[in-house]
Amino acid sequence: MKSSVLQEIIVAKFGGSVLENDGAIAQAAALVRDTHQRGLGIVVVVSAMKGVTDNLLAMTKKVNPDVAPEMLDDVLALGEKTSARLVSAALSAHGLRPIIVDTDSPIWPIITDENHLDANPIMEDSRRRSEEFLLPLIKEGKIPIVCGFLGKTKSGRTTTLGRGGSDTTAVVLGNCLNAKEVVLIKDVEGVFSSDPDKVTDPNLIESLEGEEAEMLAVGGAKFLHAKALRYKASGGRIRVTSLDRLDSGTIIQGEFPEIQVERSEEKVIMITMVGIDSSKTDSITRLAEAVKKAGGTLIALSLESSAALLYVSGGKNVLDTVHQTLIKQGVGKAVSSFEGLGMVTIKGSALETESGLIQRVTQPLARAGINLFGIVTIRSSIRVFVTREQAEKAKQLIRTALMVT
Repeated sequence: MKSSVLQEIIVAKFGGSVLENDGAIAQAAALVRDTHQRGLGIVVVVSAMKGVTDNLLAMTKKVNPDVAPEMLDDVLALGEKTSARLVSAALSAHGLRPIIVDTDSPIWPIITDENHLDANPIMEDSRRRSEEFLLPLIKEGKIPIVCGFLGKTKSGRTTTLGRGGSDTTAVVLGNCLNAKEVVLIKDVEGVFSSDPDKVTDPNLIESLEGEEAEMLAVGGAKFLHAKALRYKASGGRIRVTSLDRLDSGTIIQGEFPEIQVERSEEKVIMITMVGIDSSKTDSITRLAEAVKKAGGTLIALSLESSAALLYVSGGKNVLDTVHQTLIKQGVGKAVSSFEGLGMVTIKGSALETESGLIQRVTQPLARAGINLFGIVTIRSSIRVFVTREQAEKAKQLIRTALMVT
């Protein structure tokens, strides 16, 4: 295929649970063949076959429980290298022209830092090598078979990318090659409204915004690791689907913002309740309804066994309404409020990789004598409550500490 015929590029990643036997590999090869025959350029990313990585890890730990991370990476890489050769053989049987691309190859594209067992791709170097080595192969009609999960340092050592590493490989390559779509082929037909192994009759979701996908991944959903999402290209698209067909499943699109620090203009009230049984969901529901009845918005909630803190913006006579609910409905013993608070929000796709982030946020505030009235966190968002008068100063101190412009 000449470059003038090549229309768009697809990066297709086959998970280990998909490549479980010769029949599945043959089905994967047929899917790649059909995609290639449609005039699309295709890069194939492969995981180790099901169970192989776990077996390699267990065996290595038995041989030497204190094996060096560098050596362990070398051993774990064998799983993906084997998959690449099996898939290559299957593609050759269809008359296609596969090219095996592993960390021993001079055209290896993914360059990482030296954080063995959980390395991070260096995008500038990876993009340069992808454009220099992979793109010409694709334009010639060849099919690169890239080992997922693996990386290579600038000094030439093999690394692994950590949990969900093959997904990360695919998303990085999709970014570097300006791919039309990154297709993650799993053993399920897409992303469901919850884990099919844990709930009854979950719904298949047709599409997710990038931020929604990240929150689900951070919260434990297994369709995609949050680390992979950080490398999605602006405007890029990720599809989660099964071997049955490439044009079905769940589409993930929308941007993943870098770390942002913003101050809300809303006035915030902190309402503290004691004597409440926070294990009773109806108690929490009644309190939320009381806030809504007063015209307020519940923006954060912190619970202890016998107390609850509500952070509320807007509304009228919120304390009185909550108090009536608390006393008349027997939800708790007493309630107090602290008005005049402001909120600073830190959010973004890179939060989970920022080590010691909470300390980096709170230390400059403590040094400046800014009192914290609450800090509510999930891995993709942190909300800090301070007095309204100090909120702007707190925002600037946090931005400086996190090097956010």
